[in-house]
Amino acid sequence: MAAVQTPFEAATHATFEALMWAFSYPGRVRALQGGFRAIADALLDLETSAFTDDTALEPHLRATGAKLKSLGNAEYVFLPKLTDLEPLRDVRRGSTLSPDHAATLMLGAKLETGTQLRLTGPGIQTALELRTDLPLEFWRLRDEVIAYPIGWDVLLVDASSVLGLPRTTRIEVI
Repeated sequence: MAAVQTPFEAATHATFEALMWAFSYPGRVRALQGGFRAIADALLDLETSAFTDDTALEPHLRATGAKLKSLGNAEYVFLPKLTDLEPLRDVRRGSTLSPDHAATLMLGAKLETGTQLRLTGPGIQTALELRTDLPLEFWRLRDEVIAYPIGWDVLLVDASSVLGLPRTTRIEVI
C-alpha cells in the first residue's frame, strides 16, 4: 500500500523534481510554484547550511532547521536580489578533491529579458540561447571562479519558474 503524501510533501517533491530536471537539462525553464521558499523547503534540513541577505526570507530558512552561516561558509546561498557581486568571490567552490563542497546559488532573475547567452555542455544537445537580466559582470565572475570540477551551481529563480546552470555548462555572452 502506497503512503499518502501530505500537501506539503507533494509540493516539496514537485519542487525537488523541478530542480533535478533544471540541472539535468541546463537552460530549460521549469515551472516552480513558491519560488525561494519552495526551494528552501525542498533542499534544507537540519544537516544543511544556508545564507541569505534577504530579511524577509531569513525566518523561512531558519524554520527549515538549516544552520544559517556566512556567505563564504553556506552550502546553499539564496539571493533574491543580486546587488553586490564582489562578495560572491567568497562563496564556496569546492576543491579538486571535494568538488561536492561547492555552494549552490539561488539567484533572483528575470528570464527572457536582458543579456543574451549561449549555453553548451552536458545536457544540451548542441547549443541553447536564453536571456536573463543578471548583470554582465556576473557572467564574467562566473567564468573566473569556475574551473571544473571547482565552481558553483546556479539556479535562476523567476516568479514561477526556475532554470539550472550547473558548473559544467559553458556560457558565452552574445
